Amino acid sequence: MKFLPNPMNAENEHPARRELVALAGLLAPRHGYNATGLANVRLLRTEAVLHDIPVLYRPGAVFVLQGRKQGMLEGEVYLYDEEHYLAVSVPVPFRMESVASAGRPLLAVYVEFDLRLAAEIASEVGARRSEAVAARVRGLASSRMEPEIEDVVRRLLRALRDPVECAVLGAGILRELHYRVLIGPQGGAMISALQQRGPSGRIVQSLARLRESYGATISVAALASEAGMSVPSYHVHFKALTGSTPIQYVKAIRLHEARRMIARRDGTIAQVAASVGYASPAQFSRDFKRHFRRTASEEARWVRQHLGELG
Repeated sequence: MKFLPNPMNAENEHPARRELVALAGLLAPRHGYNATGLANVRLLRTEAVLHDIPVLYRPGAVFVLQGRKQGMLEGEVYLYDEEHYLAVSVPVPFRMESVASAGRPLLAVYVEFDLRLAAEIASEVGARRSEAVAARVRGLASSRMEPEIEDVVRRLLRALRDPVECAVLGAGILRELHYRVLIGPQGGAMISALQQRGPSGRIVQSLARLRESYGATISVAALASEAGMSVPSYHVHFKALTGSTPIQYVKAIRLHEARRMIARRDGTIAQVAASVGYASPAQFSRDFKRHFRRTASEEARWVRQHLGELG
């Protein structure tokens, strides 16, 4: 899959966008992910051109300030570039590719939602915008970077440069950013996910349980029963929201968690395999290579080279 031409480049960037890029460059001096003074905010700098990379984002938003990314899920393309941001309602595994270069590295801001704060804001917004509550839940959504969103991202980056300003203003700016995303074009879907109503809401609750217990034995029949659904109905609603079957989803969670642990050297490959729920190290190795197209050791080296600390 090829990217469409991007009208935004260094020659026609607006001064406000140049400031965003400059701030991001200062806050992300190292290749890979860079931590900030706010635990839920990281900045990525990379020069790598990536193709068909499996990713699994936590709920939140990704703002690409320079460069381009796009995700592919169930035949749909989700663009997040200098003109669009990606909002993630629920963690869904998808494939990603990106464009960057040594002369123009990709710079992106990753904001993981504080789900308690997001739910509080969703409740306030939903109480006053009944149409948002009825929106169909979607795992991913790509939206245009409107001036209000760009402004709050700029103020966030400015605050992150100064530890005192970050300590005093950071939480308030993050709250506003949560609000801006939740009232954006994809906000209704995100509010529906946070409020966990209807069949999709019960699947969202299932996903939360799976994130907490992915290392245990998984019974789809038990999950369906907890959700108050038949197994066939549970499968249909689960796939509609995540693009995966329940078993595929659990496998993706296990493999992505294992990837993070191996990259951080949290144990041997056999120990990591067991900790994420694999009884057979050989089966783990086969599944891992099929998913990431590299062995666990090769993937760990690739992650450390291109992404740094995954956290």
